[in-house]
Amino acid sequence: MRICSLIPGATEVIAALGLEHQLVGISHECDFPPSIRQVPVMIEPLVEAEHTTSNAIDQRVKELVTTGQQLYRLKEEAFRHARPDLILTQDLCHVCSVTPDQLTRAMHAFQYRPEMLTLSPTTLQDMIHDIERIARAVGAVPKGKALAADLQDRLDRVRHRTENVSVRPRVVCLEWLDPLYVAGHWVPEMIDWAGGHNVLGSKDTPSYQTTWDEVAAARPDVVIVMPCGYSVDRTLHELRQVGPVQAAWQRARTSWSNIYIVDANSYFSRPGPRLIDGVELLAAILHPNQEHPLNRSQAVKLDTSLLAGDSAP
Repeated sequence: MRICSLIPGATEVIAALGLEHQLVGISHECDFPPSIRQVPVMIEPLVEAEHTTSNAIDQRVKELVTTGQQLYRLKEEAFRHARPDLILTQDLCHVCSVTPDQLTRAMHAFQYRPEMLTLSPTTLQDMIHDIERIARAVGAVPKGKALAADLQDRLDRVRHRTENVSVRPRVVCLEWLDPLYVAGHWVPEMIDWAGGHNVLGSKDTPSYQTTWDEVAAARPDVVIVMPCGYSVDRTLHELRQVGPVQAAWQRARTSWSNIYIVDANSYFSRPGPRLIDGVELLAAILHPNQEHPLNRSQAVKLDTSLLAGDSAP
């Protein structure tokens, strides 16, 4: 089977099922496992993000959405050349990837009709269920069931460690730096599994823009910083740039001593198997113990030394 996976989470599932060799196309965001990076990329983003501030990205996205313009371009010639039998896409977030409508239009040029599996997970259980849906579509049902069962077992083990904790910290998860956005969809549920009490945002609902005043009113014990698509280093790089964003986060650091920056790109932004790693990471943050120390590449506690200013690029 020739598989074109246009969402990172689904690409990770294909690899976990041992079918990486069947990938003939991926999205520009598919980067795990690293071995898939030689697969042709089918999508070109129309918003420069790699060297742009979070505020500039937000403004550009809002501008394109308001004017009805696309955020991504499908490389139609490469797409046709890939000749996929199965296309994996999503209809959850139209600022995250090409839409099913774009793909449907592109498929009009095909002399055959590929199967298209559209995923729209908003909870951890949706993600696990989608693994089995993907497995059925690629003829790997036993492997899909085994992977889903393993992920559920890991979730249950975290729950066993945290369900009887004496204190469940009040937690706010922020998925953008400027402006602030409260994390939604599966993230509030992840906090609950990890033994925390999510105090902004709701399970199974989209993220939304917020303010520092609303964050303060929520009285968090812990603030988790997880800008969508950012690594720990990418987040720190932006926070170190002298300017209003750095100043705002310096003030936040004086208000809340427990601010953690996490690798959102790997463990929180994309609905795939590594969301379970994210739950385990949150449990280690909220209920630290020597058996589960924090890995610096996965999460770091924000202190004043990490906010030391760099000159703007």
